[in-house]
Amino acid sequence: MMKVILASQSPRRRELLSSMGVSFEVSVRAVDEQFPDGFDPVDAVRHIAEKKAAAFVGAVADELVIAADTIVAVDRQILGKPKDRTEAIGMLMSLSGRKHEVITAVSLLHNGLIQTFHEVTEVYFRVLSDQEIDYYIDQFRPYDKAGSYGIQEWIGTVAIEQIVGSYTNVVGLPTQRLYRVLKTSYPDAVIP
Repeated sequence: MMKVILASQSPRRRELLSSMGVSFEVSVRAVDEQFPDGFDPVDAVRHIAEKKAAAFVGAVADELVIAADTIVAVDRQILGKPKDRTEAIGMLMSLSGRKHEVITAVSLLHNGLIQTFHEVTEVYFRVLSDQEIDYYIDQFRPYDKAGSYGIQEWIGTVAIEQIVGSYTNVVGLPTQRLYRVLKTSYPDAVIP
C-alpha cells in the first residue's frame, strides 16, 4: 500500500477519507491561505489547495499527499471562515433564502508533481429567521467553517431545501470524485 498523508486538521475530512477505505496519517504545514485579488471562487480554492500540497514538496518522496480547501460563494462572492459572531450572522443572512455554491479543490502531491481537481455543489437554503441564525451560531459556533455553517449540523437538517451535486463535497471532501482519481492514478492508495 502506498503511504498517504492527509494535509488537513479537519475531523470531517479525516472521517470521510477513512470511510473511503484509505489508510493515512495526518500532517499539516502552515500555509498562507491568501490568494491574488481578482481570483474567482474556483481559481481561489484551487490556488489554496495547491499551496497546501506544495508545502510538502521536498519533504516527501513517494508518499501521496492529499490537500484540500473548501469555500462557499454566493453571487461569486467568496465567504470564508467568519472572524466573529457578527460576521457569522452576516454570512448566514446572505445565504438565507438563496442558492450558493460550495467548491472544494483537492490537490494530490506525488513525486514532486501536483494534480488538482475541484467539485462544485449548489446548495439551496430556505429563508432563515433571526432566531434560527442566533440559535445555530450560539449552539454550534461555526467559526471554523467556510460560509459559517456545516451541512452535517442542525442547520443542514432544518434549513437546506435542496443540493445539486455531491453532498460530501459540501462536508469538505468530494469522496466519489477523489475515489475515482485515486483508483485511476494511485491504485495502491485505496482498497479495493
